[in-house]
Amino acid sequence: MTRGRLILLAMAGSAALLLGALGFQHLGGLAPCKLCIWQRWPHVAAIIVGLVALIVPARLLCLLGATCTSLSAAFGLYHTGVERGWWEGPTTCTSGPVGSLSGEDLMAQIMSAPLTQCDVVAWQMLGLSMASWNAVLSLALAAIWIAAFRRDQA
Repeated sequence: MTRGRLILLAMAGSAALLLGALGFQHLGGLAPCKLCIWQRWPHVAAIIVGLVALIVPARLLCLLGATCTSLSAAFGLYHTGVERGWWEGPTTCTSGPVGSLSGEDLMAQIMSAPLTQCDVVAWQMLGLSMASWNAVLSLALAAIWIAAFRRDQA
């Protein structure tokens, strides 16, 4: 497969992941959390890099595409760890302990909590959450970008 076709395949993969996420959000009613949004931006960047790489045949752009999708995978792995309780997520999108809060402080914490929390799995398939699937598929896309980089011809 030529470098151009591999780039198109990687771009299509990022576009499919973005469309899937938007479909779950707008058609399925699953509002994204902060970490979900973080996972989307590198795919947008990968698509832009791919468009540029198709116009300007610079092999190094393929490494930038691989970096973008790897970053999305890293966010997905981090999000997976937050969902599974392996580590704490950002305080702005995870549920915190009630502890010894007064009634007023507890109510303030409840009212300021985001609608969608990062440590709650909204959907899963085959035991993997959307964040986990994003990590797996983003790593596969990074491999495609690397294969495009390794091609001698455009």
